[in-house]
Amino acid sequence: MVSAPYAHYEGASFYRSKKWSIGEGEIGGKAKGVAFAAEALQTNPLGKCIDFPRVSYVLTTEVFNDFMVRNNLEPVVRSAENFEEIERAFEAANFSESLRDTLVNILLDIDTPVAVRSSSVLEDDLAFSFAGKYSTRFFGNSGDLEYRLHRFERAIKLVYASTFNPSAKEYRRRHGIKLAQERMAIIIQPIVGRERGQLYYPELAGVAFSKVYRRPSPRVKREEGLLRLCFGLGTRAVARANAKVFYLSLPGLRVEGNRASDIIAHAQDEFDYIDLKRGFFLSNRIDMALDHIVTHHKNAYSFLELSDGEMFYMLHGGIVSDIQKMWPVMTFSNFPRRFSTFFEKICCLLKLMEEKAGLAVDLEFTYETEDDRLALVQMRPLATFEEWGDVEIPQIPSERIVLRGNRMISNGKLMGVRHLVYVDPKLYMEMREFVQIARAVGKANEKLSGERYILVGPGRWGSTNPLLGVPVSYGEISGCGCIVEVSIPSAGVVPELSYGSHFFLDLDTDKILYLPVFCGEHGNICNEQWFEKTPFFVGEHEAVRIYEGNFGVYLNGEREIGVIVDET
Repeated sequence: MVSAPYAHYEGASFYRSKKWSIGEGEIGGKAKGVAFAAEALQTNPLGKCIDFPRVSYVLTTEVFNDFMVRNNLEPVVRSAENFEEIERAFEAANFSESLRDTLVNILLDIDTPVAVRSSSVLEDDLAFSFAGKYSTRFFGNSGDLEYRLHRFERAIKLVYASTFNPSAKEYRRRHGIKLAQERMAIIIQPIVGRERGQLYYPELAGVAFSKVYRRPSPRVKREEGLLRLCFGLGTRAVARANAKVFYLSLPGLRVEGNRASDIIAHAQDEFDYIDLKRGFFLSNRIDMALDHIVTHHKNAYSFLELSDGEMFYMLHGGIVSDIQKMWPVMTFSNFPRRFSTFFEKICCLLKLMEEKAGLAVDLEFTYETEDDRLALVQMRPLATFEEWGDVEIPQIPSERIVLRGNRMISNGKLMGVRHLVYVDPKLYMEMREFVQIARAVGKANEKLSGERYILVGPGRWGSTNPLLGVPVSYGEISGCGCIVEVSIPSAGVVPELSYGSHFFLDLDTDKILYLPVFCGEHGNICNEQWFEKTPFFVGEHEAVRIYEGNFGVYLNGEREIGVIVDET
């Protein structure tokens, strides 16, 4: 991998040549990716139909270092008892007058909402992605200049502070990275999107991957990649939120299933945008914004349908009369047929970037259907995933099978596991003490430090919505060797097969196995009798159980079978 052209690319000269670079330091991984992609497309015909943010200013690591020294922040970082204390100290700190003048000039140049993104030296590295560990801040860039500058400065300070957040610290600890090796730069871009009424956002946004390392079916070709697509800002494409997954070798494949209930359960139900009137990043429910969507998106019928829970009905350019009995669902059913050129561009772009970089890549992008414009926002190396060869599933009595699944299985094996941490789905939903349960999982992770354990719980680990899964942070589950997500059909809680999210990039980088279990479906088992009759220790919340024994994990991606067995 070290011989790949991307490994030797520097990128700083790209920003200096355009006078977008502030300071003499390093530009960081995220800025490097944008520059590499832009230069790769300069001499390629594909570049004529790919847009970029109009400008991409970079505050180099020199600016970060000066800020830390000027405000004597290193003692605060070392002695702070919690991250909130660090954030407060960074917010209270001051920039030099010369830097403030530079920031004013940037605001005079950008008259649309702004994204302030981390671009640390180690971020989007060939070995460690740091995906989602640092902060991105959006602001509306509205109001008078003084207020805009205040919001701008605060966004930069909070991105700087995120260098020291718990998830980033734990990620560095786990991978043996010293803090001195990390330095933060920042990339500043106008948000790619359009004004629609009082809202600002791209019509569609997403993330695309040149390789598929976790396949839902052997029919999916690894080398043709996939993408996750959402309506509105692309934040939901990289988070553990619902977004539409397209496997580029089989764009018509519905990994979530073909039943209306399955499609609805996995469909995007909210979208993100910038509120131009208030100047803030906000979210709204799809069903609450139906009139807005139909008014401002003439091609909405290609990604949005109406449902009565059993059938789907096309919009046909307007709202049907029986709307009271239906609700909108982001199915994207007509999108591949209607916008085949979009898929052609994505495939060509992925192949070009992989060829130029010399390694697998992932891209963040936006897309406007009305003029067929694709904009590239970020490019980075794709975290590698070392898959086992064919794994033999052992013959074992049914009572010893703790969990079994048959979807989204990759090859992998983990033997001699001493502990299994289990969040009781029933207690989780009944008690509604979501935050306390998440912290108790983190405590269990601390106690089991140094060993690879199995982690089992309802729905989506790391979900931003606690009704869909335990809202843990990376640092609270960083020690596990296999993560299992169990559905609760009666509550509409299901695993979200979100390959391509930051969550799955962490699994790939840290070589963590993954098993989704859809209770009640053929080929899936959650052995409740085993969980009730096997002795366990109660964690720091009664919903958290710790089982001790000898467990084995066997995943066979070709046969689409994954089991966790009690081998005690």
